[in-house]
Amino acid sequence: MQRSPGLILIFLLSNLLLPNSFAQNPSQFSLPEGATTRFGKGSAYQIQYAPDGKNLAVASSIGIWLYDTKTYREIALLTGHTERVMCIDFSPDGKTLASGSRDKTVRLWDVATRKHKQTLNEHLHEIYSVTFSPDGKTLLSGSTGERDGEQIFGAEIRVWDTSTGKHKRTLSAQGQVNSLAISPDSKIFASGEAWPTYDVQLWDANTGKQRQTLTGHKDWITSVVFGSEKGTLISSSYDGDIRVWDYNTGQQKRVIVELGPVLNTTAFNPDGNLLATGGQHNIIIWDSTSGLPIHTLDNTGSTTSIAFSPDGKAFASVNLNENPIKVWDVATWKQKHTLTGFSQPVNDIAFSPDNSIIASGGFDPNIFLWDVATGKRKEKSIRQKNIVGCIAYNSDSRLLLSGSFDSTVVIWDADTYTKKHAFTANDPPLSPALSIMFSPDLRNFTHLNPETVQMWDILSGELKLTLQNESDFRSVAFSPDGKTLATGGEVERIGEDHSYGYKGIHLWNIQTSEKITTFKGKMCTILCVAYSPDGRSLASGESWADYAVRLWNVLTSEPIFTFKGHTKNVFCVAYSPDGSILASGSADNTIRLWDVVTGKHIKTLTGHTAPITSIKFSSDGHTLASCSMDATILLWDLTPSRK
Repeated sequence: MQRSPGLILIFLLSNLLLPNSFAQNPSQFSLPEGATTRFGKGSAYQIQYAPDGKNLAVASSIGIWLYDTKTYREIALLTGHTERVMCIDFSPDGKTLASGSRDKTVRLWDVATRKHKQTLNEHLHEIYSVTFSPDGKTLLSGSTGERDGEQIFGAEIRVWDTSTGKHKRTLSAQGQVNSLAISPDSKIFASGEAWPTYDVQLWDANTGKQRQTLTGHKDWITSVVFGSEKGTLISSSYDGDIRVWDYNTGQQKRVIVELGPVLNTTAFNPDGNLLATGGQHNIIIWDSTSGLPIHTLDNTGSTTSIAFSPDGKAFASVNLNENPIKVWDVATWKQKHTLTGFSQPVNDIAFSPDNSIIASGGFDPNIFLWDVATGKRKEKSIRQKNIVGCIAYNSDSRLLLSGSFDSTVVIWDADTYTKKHAFTANDPPLSPALSIMFSPDLRNFTHLNPETVQMWDILSGELKLTLQNESDFRSVAFSPDGKTLATGGEVERIGEDHSYGYKGIHLWNIQTSEKITTFKGKMCTILCVAYSPDGRSLASGESWADYAVRLWNVLTSEPIFTFKGHTKNVFCVAYSPDGSILASGSADNTIRLWDVVTGKHIKTLTGHTAPITSIKFSSDGHTLASCSMDATILLWDLTPSRK
């Protein structure tokens, strides 16, 4: 049958006009400049449906993910915050989305265009709650404060005019503001405090004056919401109680649920007759009037956020442990969808020798394997029992080494993902493995914890070397010839303010276990060390006060260059394979590239929203991989930098 040219044209146009993001791999969404791929979607913190039910928004450690609720596929990633996004709220008309972040700003987004509209930046501390008034004219944002012992200063609620974006008023809170709500008539603000007080505060919306303090909870307030019953306010807390208050008199009317200290989150359905609570192991649905349980949903891990769809037919939940988002059918109480890709902070990464795979380990007790070419996570993963602190491949790709926070080091077959050997440091017991690496000849590996550095024979399991120091170890590196170990750690403080010290870097003879030399010069605590490929220089990264990266002459123990620019702790350093570039990763969320020959700063790579925990070069030096506490891995193209 011959098709009409008009029909063909309509078909082509309809496909061309489809949103690009439906065809796009999520690993390519909103990549920072210089990055080619992102592995993982970050950690999910809060979820919310749009008022029309067409979109689901997820506040994550790297931005706000938007999903189409017909397909539950990703349609956008809104980026711009420089720290983790902790809270979100849609305006009542669904046209604007507000987000609050640990970068101390509130951002307003146009939902239709998915573009940034405005930044509200007068907060002095991290923001954990935002909410629109029912008429959409006012936005509240609540922040943490500055801790001083058992007190907190500077916690506040800011009131914004949504039409102009101007700050109208500041309300001084007694504790960290964890949740906010506005009464249906927009005359009363309610705030729930997380620390050091566990109170609910009521405020007059017109004057900003405090009306009532509702006391009784014994732990962090997880949510406050005005009830469907006139004059009622409902609060929930980590203490497990959900309390109903008369907000006119300030008196407690009743306790709906008493779960004990396992309650993480609560949400009412649109009619207000159902209450969903999330705890450590399950989600419970309650009749909000009688307080009796209706259904229990098995949800392995801790549920940290719940949101009902506007029509009440579904609700979504965030699982903290494995971090998937699950969508549940209210009619059947069965799971309808699982949104995967969200995860926990990543501690370390390693390229396979052929650069085709990146292995990652972190707070999720799995070792994940990522396909570099496709940006997708492989179906197979390696299950561990504890947090993975460090990871390494050997050069022929047949072995994978992992160290966990229970002091166990495991050697895995990289082809079958089966365990070959396991080692546990006996001195001291249960001390976290902070660093592991294969020796250049691949016959041994090191295991570092704060008290000792140990070297084991891979095949026999023999403990061949134990190093102990007068101060804590923080990092270790093999020399390229395999004869020397460099360690970095605590320093002996000097100066009136103790901002500098010395004796933070030591070189050790592997054969004799004797200390060869101690590097000279002022330095701060050494958090990471790395040998240059030719073994002639050593790079180190420091903590307060300078947050410096230094290059040292191995023969003379004297500094060659001091690189400054980072504003927080430098957690990792790595040389390019040819030794021409040094990369450093910091708690300031940036990676800096340095020219080893000239000592000049080449470039700063920005895109992570949390501290950089590990950086690794590919074997050809063209790609740098970085992982972060924001629960993602980024691949950076270094070809322009190398030229």
